[in-house]
Amino acid sequence: MSNTITRRNAARIASGTALAFAMGAALTLAASPAAAQMADKEKCFGVALKGKNDCAAGPGTTCAGTSKVDHQGNAWSLVPKGSCEKTASPTSSTGFGQLAAFKEKMS
Repeated sequence: MSNTITRRNAARIASGTALAFAMGAALTLAASPAAAQMADKEKCFGVALKGKNDCAAGPGTTCAGTSKVDHQGNAWSLVPKGSCEKTASPTSSTGFGQLAAFKEKMS
């Protein structure tokens, strides 16, 4: 068998390359809106209800939806930028959400 590229093989290589390029471009464009969306949101700790957090719910949890109690101090939800510290959180020492994880106050 010859090591030369035939027209058929060249067409396969070209279409494979085009497909890889198109997939890469599509994935890049799909990621852009998510990054833009994150720009006007912030992580707010202590405002998520039980099982409704977006992520980070402390040791023994995996991520989203794993908070064990309402207003857990180490579980966060994405909220519109600037609204976190105005959102009620009965477990926070300030009574509002915080931009960093915190130890819940005793009732």
